[in-house]
Amino acid sequence: MLLEELRQKVVEYGNKLISSGLTIGTAGNISMYDPESGYMVISPSGVPYAQTKAEDVVVMDLQGNVVDSKCKPSSESGLHAAFYLEKPDARAVVHAHSMYCTTLACAGVDLKATHYAIADAGVATVPTVPYETYGTPELAQKVRDCLRKSDSKALLMANHGMVAYGDSLEKAFAVALTCEWCAQVEWRAMAIGTPNVLSDEQMAEVIEHYKTYGQAKDSDKQSQGYFG
Repeated sequence: MLLEELRQKVVEYGNKLISSGLTIGTAGNISMYDPESGYMVISPSGVPYAQTKAEDVVVMDLQGNVVDSKCKPSSESGLHAAFYLEKPDARAVVHAHSMYCTTLACAGVDLKATHYAIADAGVATVPTVPYETYGTPELAQKVRDCLRKSDSKALLMANHGMVAYGDSLEKAFAVALTCEWCAQVEWRAMAIGTPNVLSDEQMAEVIEHYKTYGQAKDSDKQSQGYFG
């Protein structure tokens, strides 16, 4: 099977999307990119995660052509391709309709540094992409436009959800988890008053500290992020 190992990981992490509470039903999608072949593998459209098998995961090129699968790819394949086309270090993308990130996205509120753990995204503010209909080239283009302006490892998408990327699926998933937790903290802080948002200078110090957080990079005990 073409890119079998990557397809198996998409199945594994699709189930983690559900068990972690990052999404429900068939909402959200996951992809991985293989730079050697130039192909990405992405979860199939509308198949429940618990029923998805490796052969259902779709192999595509970044121009939207299906290379191998009996299933239709996720409707957001263009969104995923935007990350691989725009960010050379991207190897995995996690898109979820997680409750608190989606709540902020629907309110037009950026994810801010209410808690320093947002440093997992590499920035002090996770920006919001303006609304476009899901699964359209227009949404993919708006995401690319936002990626060109920001170093963030995650984005909110107005009236839609969130999306995160990393140089591995483990890291992309960890960023998604952290952003959801930070969004919940921000929402709760907004419910009782005005959140005390850390400054860009304070966050720059945190991001610098993160460079030495946890175990050495070659350790099998290395953390993938604040919650991963």
